[in-house]
Amino acid sequence: MADYVQVAKVADVPPGRHCRVIVEGEGVLLANLDGQYYAVADTCTHEKARLSEGFLVGSNIECPLHESRFDLKSGTVTSPPATAPLRAYETKVEGDDVLIRISGQD
Repeated sequence: MADYVQVAKVADVPPGRHCRVIVEGEGVLLANLDGQYYAVADTCTHEKARLSEGFLVGSNIECPLHESRFDLKSGTVTSPPATAPLRAYETKVEGDDVLIRISGQD
């Protein structure tokens, strides 16, 4: 059974912006790419920096520490030095609420 939790309002994350939200005690980066919301773990797999302090580059988030990049849609590494992917979360919008799926995922 998929469980979704409300993490933000649509107005909280306008297109081209991102923020940090907390889901079950874990930091998650929530990004709005042209009206589509994506969520990945907020901690870089290379040096444990907060990706929410980084920069959106197309559909990637760039780590502020060593410039690793991760695809926001899948969590895959698109530029080293990181080699391990991020956990990616399913998202959906219901009314004005942005929700993240927290169970039923690897």
